[in-house]
Formats: sequence, C-alpha cells, structure tokens
Amino acid sequence: MAERREVAAGAEDAAGGGTLPLPSSGATGTRQAAGGGSAGRADPDGAPSGAAGHGAEGRAGSARDAAGRSGPRRSGASQGATLAGIGALMLWATLALLARGAAGLPPFELTALGFGIAAVLGLAVVALRGRLRALRQPPLAWLHGVGGLFGYHALYFAALALAPAVEANLLNYLWPLLIVLLSAPLLGLRLGPRRLLGVALGLLGCALLLLDKGAGAAAGPDAPLGFACAAAAALVWALYSVLARRLAAVPTEAVAGFCASAAILAALAHLGFERSVAPTAGQWLAVLLLGLGPVGAAFFLWDVGMKRGDPRLLGTLAYAVPVASTLLLILAGEGAFGASVGIATLLVAGGGMLAATARDGGG
Repeated sequence: MAERREVAAGAEDAAGGGTLPLPSSGATGTRQAAGGGSAGRADPDGAPSGAAGHGAEGRAGSARDAAGRSGPRRSGASQGATLAGIGALMLWATLALLARGAAGLPPFELTALGFGIAAVLGLAVVALRGRLRALRQPPLAWLHGVGGLFGYHALYFAALALAPAVEANLLNYLWPLLIVLLSAPLLGLRLGPRRLLGVALGLLGCALLLLDKGAGAAAGPDAPLGFACAAAAALVWALYSVLARRLAAVPTEAVAGFCASAAILAALAHLGFERSVAPTAGQWLAVLLLGLGPVGAAFFLWDVGMKRGDPRLLGTLAYAVPVASTLLLILAGEGAFGASVGIATLLVAGGGMLAATARDGGG
C-alpha cells in the first residue's frame, strides 16, 4: 500500500502519446520499467526503465510508453506474459482493501512490515538468479527508489487510516494525471488540449468527492489531514515516476534493495514517532498478503508482462485499477456507493484514460 506501480518513462509516454503509467508501488516499477526495462514502469522512450521505473508508474506508464512507441501489437507478444501483467493489475487493485484489513496498525509500522516481507521475497529471487550485483547502484538511484517507495506508501497508508477509505483512495489516483502535468516542466513534453481535458476531468472528480456534503458528514475530524496525505501520496508517486526516466539504466533487481531500505527507514520512523501495536492474526494476514502481492510479486509480474506481453492491452487495462479498487472497498463495507462516488470514479479513471490515449499530433 501505495497507486508502490510505478509507475518515468511511462510519464513521458503518457505525455508524449504513450500509455500513462498507473500505483504503486514496489519492486518493479510498474510504470516505467514495464515499458521495456527490467521490471518496472515504462520508459517513455520505450526503453527499459530499471529500478527507478519500478512501481506504480510502471504499471500504467510503462505500458503506455511501450504501446505508444511500438505501434501495432507486437507479433512476439506472449499470451502467458500478458496474463502475468494482468495478474499484477489485479494485485494492485487489492492494495487499498488489504491496507484497510490491517487497519489499526500505525502507518510507519505497516509500511515497515509490508516492505520487509517484499524485501525478503525480492532478495531471495535476486539471489537465486545470481543478480545480487544489481544492488550496487549510485546514491541518486537509492535516494530516488527508497524515497519514492517509502514516501508514497507511508502517505497512502496514513491517508487510509485518517480519512474515509473510498474517498482517500480515489484522491490517491490523481497520480496518473499528475504525471501528465509534470511531464511538461520536468521532461519538456507537450501536453495538448486532450491531455489537459483529461487532467481537468480527474480534478473535477476529486473536487466532487471533497465537496460532497454526505461524505463530509461521515468523515471524522482527521479526514482533512487524511485527504492531504492522499494528495501528497499522488504527488510523490508522480514525481517518482517522471524522474525515473533519468534512471532508466537501473535494473529491476535493484528494487529488492530499495524495498529493504524502505522497510528499515519505515521501522526507524515507527520507533521514533509511533507507538508499537502488536498485530492480530487478521492484521498479520493482511500484512503478509500485502508484502507478497501488491507490494511484492506484482512488480515482478508486471515486468514480465511489459517485456514480453502486449503493452497496449496492459496499458489500457491499467486504468481500470482505480475503479476495481474502489468497488472492492465498497463491497467490503468500507464505504457506500453513492452518486458522487460513482461519478467521481468515472471522472478520475476516464480522465486518466483520455490523457493516456492522446496522440502527439492531435493533442
């Protein structure tokens, strides 16, 4: 818990006509690496994104990027690899639900436990592949990778703990749209009217949530802080995704090291600022599933899908994640499906897809 991911090659493509990277979070930068690199999100140029690109950005961005540049579906696309990518998207859709399943655990503690499990899994895979040397990366790559993974998930988990889960989750999914906006000043990419319209629709959906009187009445006194954390998480993930393009050479395996460092950093923050809570059996189950799924294995599955599967199909399906995530929360009793939630979900997801499918020539 994350929109990980990627997650910013994906951004460049998203802004340049590729597929917008979709978080969260974790080992294989969904958005950038997915685009071509190691396991992460996708490089806007269609090149492998590497560790920096692993994460939420990788999810959609990578797909988008690869799709935008590859043109027609790649003849060598493997159906099995595409299914692996779809599996990653399904795991990411459960991020909010599992985070709520661990409700009661402080955000830093939850972040430490989740990434600790993901790190053990990731490092074991890297060691079995004989790729431990991939952990040797320059300080900037570590700052980017650890800062993005730790910052995003800590803020995201805090948002779900402080504010109504459905509304906070949708606010978090502003990150694909922020990638589009940030790609212009940070990467020098053109926006165009269609992308700007997509961003406007997404912002309108978020405004609808925040201004809804029914949601406001049900929210507690900490809800404003929770909403702020959700928006901050979206910004952190968008920055992580866009800047990942500059670190496209970092291999996917390095993400395992980033997860381990994020776990250590979160543990230190927990010891310094939070009171420890002994997880119940149910919370341990949620934490274990988080570490094994949306914060762990999802990134490796996404890497396989983006490198050997159909990036166009995966990039398009990635925009269903906010909808699926929201519906899972509602079905689990974490919120009510009112008119404002339904319209906001369509605006956020639809705005992201509109911006993601824009072409350079047509804006």
